[in-house]
Amino acid sequence: MTIFASLSLLLFTPSGQGGPGMGAFVIQIGLFIAIFYFLLIRPQRRQQQKHKELLASLQRGDQVVTSSGIVGEVLHIKDDQVTVKSGESRFVMLRSGISSITNRTPAETKPA
Repeated sequence: MTIFASLSLLLFTPSGQGGPGMGAFVIQIGLFIAIFYFLLIRPQRRQQQKHKELLASLQRGDQVVTSSGIVGEVLHIKDDQVTVKSGESRFVMLRSGISSITNRTPAETKPA
């Protein structure tokens, strides 16, 4: 029986006819919330935390890839702004616009 069929039985069965009670409905909703949390919310929070740590470890001279796909080298970091050199151009962007650091190995990104 699918979730929708069991849900319709719970919602549309009169209370006096011995269908599943309100407890079964609460358990199903609880399971749905738990599955939603473990499959969507928790992994996204971990990914956001890793990206936040990556941006905190940004240093001058790092090769970076921006969220728009521009590859460049970090020249200067000031609070929330980063100056990046790509080819002959220099541009200032927000630190949050950097998606990855390409010239580091995983051992270098971990603080000692």
